[in-house]
Amino acid sequence: MTDHKQEESFRVIDRRPFTADGEPRKEAMEEKEREAKREEKLHPVAEAPKPAALQPPADLPKRSQPFENLVRMIGSNAAMVLGAYADPRTGQPVIDPEAAHELIDMLDSLHEKTKGNLAPEEDSLLLDLLGKLKMTYLEVNQAIAAQATTQAKAKTRP
Repeated sequence: MTDHKQEESFRVIDRRPFTADGEPRKEAMEEKEREAKREEKLHPVAEAPKPAALQPPADLPKRSQPFENLVRMIGSNAAMVLGAYADPRTGQPVIDPEAAHELIDMLDSLHEKTKGNLAPEEDSLLLDLLGKLKMTYLEVNQAIAAQATTQAKAKTRP
């Protein structure tokens, strides 16, 4: 018995997109097109959403003076209990961090629940007011903590 080895042949396919002269190869371009069609069949492309400029503008909510007054009223009350106003009887600023926290939480909740339904002016009014109140709240709490620390140190000294 003789051992016959079969010669295995292989094929070389040139997949370079350009020829030696720098010209696009016809076979490579055809292969790319076939691949693109195959991919399109496997993964159909959904219709792209239309750009916002082509869509008719959505009806923007109109400003509501009562809503703005409500926001300002809650904001004024929060500012008042953060020491922005003096008590007319004593002349001393009123500072009640717990009440301020509650009022700021009300404005936060109002902002969250009305998201997307506010006119741009109302939204910016609410966000600006919330930002200022939160910063003031932090400053007041830091001042109260510093004052408490100072008083505690004074009490421990003989």
